[in-house]
Amino acid sequence: MTALQEVAPREPAGVRREALYFAVRNGKLMAGFGIVLVLLLLGLLGPVLTGGTPNEYGPKPMSPPSAENWFGTTTFGQDVFVQFVHGLRSTFAVGVIGGGIAAVIGMLVGFVAGYRGGIVDEVLNMLTNVILVIPTLAVLLIINAYLGIRSVAVQGLFIGLTQWPWAARAIRAQTFSLRTREFVDLARMSGAGTGRIIAREIAPNMSSYLFMTFILLFGGSVLIASSLDFIGLGPTEGVSLGLMLQNANQWSALQLGLWWWFVPPGAAITAIVGALYVANVGLDEVFNPKLRET
Repeated sequence: MTALQEVAPREPAGVRREALYFAVRNGKLMAGFGIVLVLLLLGLLGPVLTGGTPNEYGPKPMSPPSAENWFGTTTFGQDVFVQFVHGLRSTFAVGVIGGGIAAVIGMLVGFVAGYRGGIVDEVLNMLTNVILVIPTLAVLLIINAYLGIRSVAVQGLFIGLTQWPWAARAIRAQTFSLRTREFVDLARMSGAGTGRIIAREIAPNMSSYLFMTFILLFGGSVLIASSLDFIGLGPTEGVSLGLMLQNANQWSALQLGLWWWFVPPGAAITAIVGALYVANVGLDEVFNPKLRET
């Protein structure tokens, strides 16, 4: 995210219009967000249009894709397409919850540490370093293993609580570079408090960086949740793309030649994370004039 290395003062309306002009002409940004939007709409509308429950047993087990069952059926006759659209919804939900919580905590810690400095910065920086050195995946494994009831919300909550440190460090560094700017000094001399200065003067000038940070945290949450689901520590109720992969592996879909069981969820996870990465590269090119090609 090279656009974050130099944070410009607050953007006037003309600069924002210029960014929008380059955004709609950036192929990476449009392609990345286009793929994510299509999958998001499929996850939102699919369960409503298909009806039924994702784990409902059917009369035709191990059926290949057909007009009746678009993505075929599982060993137990469950419709893979119905599971797929429900899994998309769960995957996006855990991305929003985990990425959102991590972004909020990272912003709070990063802004306060970077602006206040001194002992406040030292304490928050020490807390960030402590969380950074803790093996996150191991902690999540332990927490998930001991929870009696696991859900998408709980999974997203714990992912968010363990994923914020790197975002906090990056935001802290950017805040350091902004707190000595003239417009911040002017706000400070006018009597504005810390919260008001951060919210009204510093954060708006980092809006593009904060948005890109959330996108990366969103993708990271999807990957971590899929990993937990695949090893059997996903939600105990409902279905997700990771759980579909775990069930396909558990019931030997690869050995039985049931490729339609594990290819759709695997491809969707890859598409979501890959599209977010491509979109983030496109955003970097839009917000950083040095990287623009047109």
